[in-house]
Amino acid sequence: QVQLVESGGGLVQPGGSLRLSCAASGSIFSINPMGWYRQAPGKERELVARITWGGRTNYADSVKGRFTISRDNAKNTMYLQMNSLKPEDTALYYCNAEVVTMATMKLEDYWGQGTQVTVSS
Repeated sequence: QVQLVESGGGLVQPGGSLRLSCAASGSIFSINPMGWYRQAPGKERELVARITWGGRTNYADSVKGRFTISRDNAKNTMYLQMNSLKPEDTALYYCNAEVVTMATMKLEDYWGQGTQVTVSS
């Protein structure tokens, strides 16, 4: 089994910054794309940013220029640096990873439990 654990959420004022982390652990052979998604109350889950093993990234238009996704492959950890936060960034942020596990040697999709980000004065 594989576990994804997010951390770093919290309450921040508009214009502030937060850094989210997602640590993957368990029976991992390799991790392919990883991504951050978010879901605000009453809205569908949406992609925030995604990064390949090689470091290629893509972002939602709403966060381009403000958020930066990165990963440390040696630590099986992904990060999301969020700057210039806006109230509309308030959501539950989820970590996602496509993992090849030792047990099955097949690509499987995993999600974390989510970390709350609230942007409010």
